[in-house]
Amino acid sequence: MRSWLGRFGFAMLAAGAVSSPARAADPAGLWLTETGSSRIRIAPCGGGFCGTIVSAPGKGLDAKNPDPALRGRSVVGVQILDARQPDGSGYSGSLYNPNDGKTYSGSLRLTGPNSLEVSGCVMSVFCKRQMWTRVN
Repeated sequence: MRSWLGRFGFAMLAAGAVSSPARAADPAGLWLTETGSSRIRIAPCGGGFCGTIVSAPGKGLDAKNPDPALRGRSVVGVQILDARQPDGSGYSGSLYNPNDGKTYSGSLRLTGPNSLEVSGCVMSVFCKRQMWTRVN
């Protein structure tokens, strides 16, 4: 009886591992950008993850924002990442860059427990990647 139950339990676990869709790892937390100048808080939102600037160097104004009414605001508190679409081992969506005021197609993917690859692309051809480091 014990042997049969053990095999059945193992078979159920194996079947679950094979039939369950893979989920991307959870990138929620506080992250330091590649340059070390800004911190981004990533939190769950709408089935994916959103990222908001929580600290930036200097005055940190959103001076290049395409909306003139927003150019005097601080970048602290601005949502720059909206990655709500699970995409293989990460999430995809959009990425706002306050340095140039443009929004790019973006993605994020954990490459280790404390490292996050963030990429932004123009026309899905020209891409730039950064590695962010978890700070909490």
